[in-house]
Amino acid sequence: MEIKEIQNLIKFVAKSGAHEVKLETDDFKITIKTNADNSSVEAQTIGQTLPSMVAPSPKPTIAATLAETPIEREDHPAQDETDNLITIKSPMIGTFYRKPSPDKDVFVEVGDNIKEGDVLCVVEAMKLFNEIESEVSGKIIKILVDDSSPVEFDQPLLLVEQV
Repeated sequence: MEIKEIQNLIKFVAKSGAHEVKLETDDFKITIKTNADNSSVEAQTIGQTLPSMVAPSPKPTIAATLAETPIEREDHPAQDETDNLITIKSPMIGTFYRKPSPDKDVFVEVGDNIKEGDVLCVVEAMKLFNEIESEVSGKIIKILVDDSSPVEFDQPLLLVEQV
């Protein structure tokens, strides 16, 4: 068997997904072993080892996929309007409440002016009610979470237009 035939056999085995193939005739004995992820193949004949070959990857790499996808960038004139928006995020996992208790009024509404230190909402975690205070002064633009909804760490809760 010639080296070219062995190389073709190695490529075939790598593509097939088999982990090990043994071929034996009167003249020679060959064992082809592949890694579990099919990234490299090693073949061995009677008493000598052939150089390892890198099998072709069945899936494109992330870098190759990104390189083939053109990134389109658009200039948004509205971006200047969002430059002064601040996102208030949840500091913990828990349940978002707009009111201090069911019979009380909400802390803030859309359009309300707030100042630094005002309580915006409550996040309940492990039976503890944590008041979320504003770190900026401004105007409430949007409330992003429904009352009594579960929230994740760092999840946006409110949008504030900084004044």
